[in-house]
Amino acid sequence: MTMSIIAAHAPSLSTAATAPAAGPITVVSGLPRSGTSMIMKMLEAGGMAVLTDGLRAADADNPKGYYEFERVKALPKGDTAWVAEAQGKAVKVISALLEHLPAGYSYRVIFVRREMAEVLASQRKMLLRRGEPADQVSDAELARLFEKHLRKVHDWLAAQPNISLLNVDYNEMLRDPDPYISQLNAFLGNSLDATKIARVVDPSLYRNRAAPA
Repeated sequence: MTMSIIAAHAPSLSTAATAPAAGPITVVSGLPRSGTSMIMKMLEAGGMAVLTDGLRAADADNPKGYYEFERVKALPKGDTAWVAEAQGKAVKVISALLEHLPAGYSYRVIFVRREMAEVLASQRKMLLRRGEPADQVSDAELARLFEKHLRKVHDWLAAQPNISLLNVDYNEMLRDPDPYISQLNAFLGNSLDATKIARVVDPSLYRNRAAPA
């Protein structure tokens, strides 16, 4: 459901016992349909282990795969036992669920931003393909709610001492990948193979482009 992203915000990370040091958890986040799957594919190509379960198969909306881990969706219900397994790996967590990640771990959050008109167009197309209603809320109202949500998420992220943050502009990255690949690699300690990352940046996936102003 498109509106599920507009969630109530908890004041801080949920409590958990201090985890043993086994490398930070790399979290790829953003609004749904913002390009997070592309970033996960880039990290995997560069040599980073990714935490996925393969339950959601690639389809017309995401032909390269979703790179999801189903138990992430249960974070608000307190299912956090799997988080220890994510240490030293990358996992995709949509922006509405970030606040439910347990304390006691170090997180490197790669937050993907995409032009709002494209996010809304991509979400609408996916809902229509699934036979679900796509016009219950106007684009203008959805954009307002999403922008408010994003401001809250970034304020919250800035207040977390165990989270480092890298913002990635999806649109600009597809237009000119190299600077963003370098920035991404530097954020992750220059541990990835930049050449292999560059090979999987696929501008053909840049669909639902916003019309030029």
